[in-house]
Amino acid sequence: MLYSSVNNPKIKELAKLKTKKYRDKQNLFLIEGKHLVKEAYNSGYLKELFILENQTLNIDIKTNYITENVLKTLSSVPSPVGIIGLCQKKETKLKGDKLLILDSIQDPGNLGTIIRSSVAFNIDTIIINEKCADLYSDKVIRASQGMIFKANIIKTNLPNFLKEIKGKIPLFGTKVDGGKDINTLEKKSKFAIIMGNEGSGVDKKLLEMCDEYLYIPMNKNCESLNVGVATGIILYELNKKR
Repeated sequence: MLYSSVNNPKIKELAKLKTKKYRDKQNLFLIEGKHLVKEAYNSGYLKELFILENQTLNIDIKTNYITENVLKTLSSVPSPVGIIGLCQKKETKLKGDKLLILDSIQDPGNLGTIIRSSVAFNIDTIIINEKCADLYSDKVIRASQGMIFKANIIKTNLPNFLKEIKGKIPLFGTKVDGGKDINTLEKKSKFAIIMGNEGSGVDKKLLEMCDEYLYIPMNKNCESLNVGVATGIILYELNKKR
């Protein structure tokens, strides 16, 4: 089918998915580009495809065609490539014993980067709270390079979650003062590591529940690292020590 009017009811409904409120209400979200569409398709997220009328994409899914003006209505980027995917959110649950806990990561680029690193370094489940950036915003999905479709992510109340796992799995926080050099950490077959907000770090109440603290040794001229970079380094080291 060809959609040529931005006033078409179907197109109007899809355009609403550019807002978090409507994504949450419908449990649907949009993605853009061939790479993300293929990742979503291979992971079972993709429901429907909308592509420019002069393009083709060999994917066995319901495909619709759209005009340039409709594409611009649905796209979230300045220069859209002509491929829009409609995806269904998936239900997830806690699994595995290598956990990454994210406390109020608010920058979409950081969250997407962390998701990408988590897949690269074998994290079983990512646990986020309500204050984290929206998982299904276009910026998070693009920053994850499609790894959001391969990551197991749950959203929950962090204090309650930490109480549940306390004593069952080693819980690490991050601290510049009073922490253990990540390079000296013993081999760990299971762990949970908490990474905190860009400005304020990990909430003090959550830090108090940790069993041990870690830090990344670095040049004294540098006070701190971007949380996305720091998480990647820590997950790399923990992955080596499995």
